Amino acid sequence: MNLNRCSRCGCFFNSNNNVCPNCEQKDLSEMSTLRNFIEENGNASIENISFSTGISEKNLNRYLKYDEFSSINAESNTQGNLSINL
Repeated sequence: MNLNRCSRCGCFFNSNNNVCPNCEQKDLSEMSTLRNFIEENGNASIENISFSTGISEKNLNRYLKYDEFSSINAESNTQGNLSINL
């Protein structure tokens, strides 16, 4: 096991995960919420998703890097806002 820093809360922990055991359930819950939002709404800006779901933009950007969301195309528009497309 490695000493890692939780990408969600910043605490140090021993594991090979990106988040500490205390944050793991929160991440799983938010990723489920994100999946459901995308299925129901399709294209949306990161700001809109964050506002609608309560998931922080920091965490949304982190989730979009996961393999599970690799089919989502994240693009910047002319105003510099990031939007996601299925």
